[in-house]
Amino acid sequence: MIVIGHPWIESPKFCKVFSEEDIKESAPDTIVLLEPLADSHKLAAYCQKNDIAYAVPVNKLKEAIFANALGASYIICEEDDAMMVQPIAQEYLFDTRVLVLIHEEKEMTKIARSLIDGVIFAEAIL
Repeated sequence: MIVIGHPWIESPKFCKVFSEEDIKESAPDTIVLLEPLADSHKLAAYCQKNDIAYAVPVNKLKEAIFANALGASYIICEEDDAMMVQPIAQEYLFDTRVLVLIHEEKEMTKIARSLIDGVIFAEAIL
């Protein structure tokens, strides 16, 4: 299970971006976090073309499929959405990892039992 943002585990920070300029100015060790694909598909294509690791929030299966096709490193979902997306991601061998945004450590075990790729603590998002 991927665990991002827990104080015990070294992990990248996720930095919200809204333009190509924001992406260019982001620190090289951060994962850029885009807006939902409906608003950021051009930025996603830019990231893919330039080998920039990025994440995108997803709440529909179609968005997850597009995010994977556009080379997203991570998709961030609510738990219910992740439970719908994860089996498809597993079946089609997505390169994109499915993360659930959590706020408390105790949420990790439930996500783990659901066989979701991982969790991201809110503190990891700048």
